[in-house]
Amino acid sequence: MEFSEVILKRRSVRRFTQKKIPKEVLMKAFEEAILAPNSSNTQTWRFYWVNSHEKKENLVAFCLNQSAARTCSDLIVCVASPKSWKISQPELIKYTEEIVAPSAVVNYYKKLVPMMYQWGPLNSWGLLKKILFTCLGIFKPVPRSPGFRSEVQEVAIKSSALACENFVLSLTNQGFASCMMEGFDEARVKKLLKLNCSDRVVMVIAAGEEAQDGTWGPRFRIKLSQVVHEV
Repeated sequence: MEFSEVILKRRSVRRFTQKKIPKEVLMKAFEEAILAPNSSNTQTWRFYWVNSHEKKENLVAFCLNQSAARTCSDLIVCVASPKSWKISQPELIKYTEEIVAPSAVVNYYKKLVPMMYQWGPLNSWGLLKKILFTCLGIFKPVPRSPGFRSEVQEVAIKSSALACENFVLSLTNQGFASCMMEGFDEARVKKLLKLNCSDRVVMVIAAGEEAQDGTWGPRFRIKLSQVVHEV
């Protein structure tokens, strides 16, 4: 499919057939998902493909028993993991040194990433960063976040959402459908997947083959002039 055709074809499907998605289709979608742009290339996303029958039944309940969750072939949970930069950082440092990247790039991963992505006990380091950014901002433009844990989580959520978009577009391109669900009990989903307290569940993606009555009707969007502003 042409890119514009993929964009137009993708819909939030509420009902699916019983057809299973081949594993190779899902794996290709995962491979294309992690090619998404993300903050400092720290790749703080995690995907949980829920295959256990028991866990899937629980997840459907935690997704408030939505029809998309009940009828789909597969459920994928996308998680923003703000502490996982500690896993990617050593590999990024090694990579930048191997390709002989400019010293500023190597130092960025060695020094700046740890400074920006840590918040410290009781947000203590975040508070210090916030004070520093505010003071420096009096004299020149500065990055005013992330400082506190919630701000680091927000950055990870943005990156994860971009990966989710890649994932569902890849499914569409391969002839399958999806529904990106935000209606779920995050506390129960985190417990089900044994996530860290700082992790955030970004969305649960229902995936499968679209049923004949899979969507409610034609796509609706408000006017472009209401959302695009030339300044």
